[in-house]
Amino acid sequence: MNQLFETVKEKIAHSRRITDSEALALFASNDLLAIGALAASANEKKNADRVYFNVNRHINYTNLCVNQCIFCAFSKEEGEEGGYTLALEDIRQKALEAVAAGATEIHSVGGLHPSLPFEFYLAMLRTIKEVSPELHIKAFTAVEIDYFSRLSRLSVTEVVAALKEAGLGSMPGGGAEILGQEVRDKICPEKISGRRWLEVIEEVHNAGLRSNATMLFGHLENYADRVEHMRLIRELQDRTGGFQSFIPLAFQPDNTRVPGAKGVGGVDALKTLAISRIYLDNFQHIKAYWVMLGLKIAQTSLCFGVNDLDGTVIEEQIGHDAGADSPQVVAKERIVNLIRKAGKQPIERDTLYNELKAY
Repeated sequence: MNQLFETVKEKIAHSRRITDSEALALFASNDLLAIGALAASANEKKNADRVYFNVNRHINYTNLCVNQCIFCAFSKEEGEEGGYTLALEDIRQKALEAVAAGATEIHSVGGLHPSLPFEFYLAMLRTIKEVSPELHIKAFTAVEIDYFSRLSRLSVTEVVAALKEAGLGSMPGGGAEILGQEVRDKICPEKISGRRWLEVIEEVHNAGLRSNATMLFGHLENYADRVEHMRLIRELQDRTGGFQSFIPLAFQPDNTRVPGAKGVGGVDALKTLAISRIYLDNFQHIKAYWVMLGLKIAQTSLCFGVNDLDGTVIEEQIGHDAGADSPQVVAKERIVNLIRKAGKQPIERDTLYNELKAY
């Protein structure tokens, strides 16, 4: 095992790529601190001691969804108690609140609504931009884009062009879950395939939009599934360079229907974040999504190769419906303090990683 760490250390030092088998061997190791040290050195080469965050607001515009994925506690069927769809006026109000709170970004995703027309999503973007042309809208997953394409009978390229014209600035990267089809068939058989997710994102990048990439871990997948997922994303990044950050999402098991799923412990979360930093050598940023990790693990991850803490996240619902016990919002001052106490330099950014303020 010492030989593994020496090999990986040497590769990091000389900016050489680790292999899938080396990534699997790291996952098999119980030496969390050694893995963390490797990830910290890989991150230091890319980002020094800078840790990014932004001031953002989530708008989950509907939880009605034609898919009923067993890992999802957020979605409802039409007519089911608790189902909702925000009116444009509600969305306008939330955008106004975001501006008042100093937000630079609206993060908006939702279910695949059974009856809303494509025009609604364009109107939603225009409504937010009417509130503030400066607000960056990061919205819609590849799953939603594919759905809009089928709904409107337009190509993905045409859909993305229409959304950009209405105000879409970038995409968040959800819906990837685990890209390998065997696991996907178990947790979300109705959702687009992993191959289709990659195809849609490649078209999005080719249209000039940046996105993030996610991986939902801690349900029915194994380590090999995680490595395959990261390989597919690393290969796509080689082709397009369109990914901004990679976000491993810790599965929340409450109110879901995944048999026997226990969720993610702190050791597994830190190991996965660290290995993703080492493996994804063509990504600038690895993000700890504190909503699903909890603030303490997210803060600790800053010593395990992570250089982004997401943002203030006002009113996130998807993770909280599945049992996330993190706060609904974290003040900017608290995020700055968490980063400082980890011995790092807080950098407030916009969605595209332009630096707004160094603390």
